[in-house]
Amino acid sequence: MSPAHSTRSQAPTASDGDAAPAGKSVALLTLGCARNETDSEELAARLAAGGWTLSDDGENADVVMVNTCGFIEQAKTESIDVLMDASATGAKVVATGCMAERYGRELADSLPEADAVLGFDHYPDMAARLDDILAGRTIESHQPSDRRKLLPLAPAARQSAAAVVPGHSRAAQADGAALAAGAPQHLAVVRKRLSDGPVANLKLASGCDRRCTFCAIPSFRGSFVSRTPEEILAEAAWLASEGVKELNLVSENTTSYGKDLADSQALEHLLEGMSAIDGIEWIRLSYLQPAELRPSLIEAMQRTEKVVPYFDLSFQHSSAKVLRRMRRFGSTENFLAVLKQIRDVDPLAGARTNVIVGFPGETEEDVEELMGFLEEARLDSTGVFAYSDEDGTEAVDLDGHVDEDVVADRHTRVSMLVDELVSQRAAERVGETMLVLVEAVEDDGVDGRGAHQAPEVDGTIALVGEVDGLEVGDFVTAKVVDSHGVDLVAEIVEEAW
Repeated sequence: MSPAHSTRSQAPTASDGDAAPAGKSVALLTLGCARNETDSEELAARLAAGGWTLSDDGENADVVMVNTCGFIEQAKTESIDVLMDASATGAKVVATGCMAERYGRELADSLPEADAVLGFDHYPDMAARLDDILAGRTIESHQPSDRRKLLPLAPAARQSAAAVVPGHSRAAQADGAALAAGAPQHLAVVRKRLSDGPVANLKLASGCDRRCTFCAIPSFRGSFVSRTPEEILAEAAWLASEGVKELNLVSENTTSYGKDLADSQALEHLLEGMSAIDGIEWIRLSYLQPAELRPSLIEAMQRTEKVVPYFDLSFQHSSAKVLRRMRRFGSTENFLAVLKQIRDVDPLAGARTNVIVGFPGETEEDVEELMGFLEEARLDSTGVFAYSDEDGTEAVDLDGHVDEDVVADRHTRVSMLVDELVSQRAAERVGETMLVLVEAVEDDGVDGRGAHQAPEVDGTIALVGEVDGLEVGDFVTAKVVDSHGVDLVAEIVEEAW
C-alpha cells in the first residue's frame, strides 16, 4: 500500500499503561483472496514499525493474528477452524479481516478463544493494539456497521474522505506507518512482503458500488474507491526493486477503476505507466466486470506492452433471467460476443470465470443454457459455486429457492462438465509456443506458468528439456507437448532470461 505522505513517519508506540514485553512476535495467517494478502502485507509493515517481529511459527509466537475471510459459508468455517487451532498454541489470538469486520462483537461473543476481534478501523494503529493485548489490556471488539455509509455517495467526493480503507493513502492512515525501504521519498509505501517470489498482488481499489443480490461484500468492504495512480505506480516500482516480475492487479471490481478520478481512461493510462517500470515483465488484470468491460479497455490491454493476454471475467451465469435476479447484466449471446471480440485480436488469449448454480428461481432450462454457454466459451479455467444464502443479502428473501439436494446435483453436473472442458482447452494448447515464468525449482522438476494462467488458480506448466541452471523468476520460451487436466507440459526451446 502506498499512502501519499510528504515526510517519513515515526513508528507507532504502545498505548498508555504497562509497556508490552520486548522481543514480541506475531504470526500472521492469511485466509481468502488476493486482496486479503495485500492487506496482510500492510499489517505486516505496520506491526514491524511497532517493534513486532513477524513469524511464520504460530507455535512459538506471542500473538497469532488471523486475517479472516467472510465471503461464503465455507470460508467462514475455515476462518473459525484456524482461529480455534491458533488458540491451542497458547498464544494470544486476534481475529481481523473480512469476517471480523463483518461480524465483530457477534464473532467475539461466540468465540471466547479469541482475545480480540479487530476491524479495518484498527489497521492504522494495529501494533499498539497488539501491545495492549499482550500486556493484558482489554480491547473492545469491533462493532460492525454498513461501511458504504462511511464514504460519500458521489464517487468523485470519495478521494478526500477520512474513512479508513485498507490499502489506501489517507494521511491519518500513514501516520506511524512502516515505510518500505527503497520507496520513492515523496510517497510512503506501507507494505512488507511476506513472500519472496517473482509475483505480487497489487491492489488498485477497494469496495464495490454494484448491488448483486447474492453478495455481502459492499456492506463490509464499503463503496468503491480507487487508489491514486501515483501511489499505485510508487508501489509497483518498489515491488520491482524487490525482485517482482509479475504484477497481479486486484480489487473487488477492477473495471470500475478511475470512476472516482478525473480521468475517464484512468486504468488505460495506469497500465501504460506500469509498463514503463524496469523489472516488471508481466501485468495481469483480475476481477473484470463484463458489464463494465468497455472496448477501449480491451484494446488497451491488447496493445499495451507487458499486459498479458488474460481476461478474468466475472460472468456468474449466462441465463439473462437468472442474471437479472442477481441484479447483473448480460446474457449468453452478450458474453460470447465479448469473448469473440477478445479472440478476434488474440485467438490464444486466456479467459476464466466463476459461475453460481442453484440461485433462487434457476430452472433446469437455465442450467442447460449455462452448460451450453460454457461448452461454446472455451474457457481456460472456471470456478463453480453452489448458491447458499448469505446474511444481509437480498437473495435471502427472493422466492423460488432451489432445494439443497437439487443445488448439490446441479453443482456436481456443472463441475464435471467444467473439468472436461478445461481439460479439452488445455489439450488444444498442445503445440503452442509460449513464454513461461519459472515459479518453482525442485529436485523432482521445474514448474511455471504461461501468460494465460493466473497464480494459484489456473494450473501450471511442468518444464522439460534443458532445465539445469534455471532459477525462480526466470522466463523461458517453451513449446507445449502434453496436458494433464488443466496443467501443461512444455519443452524449453530458448534459454532463460
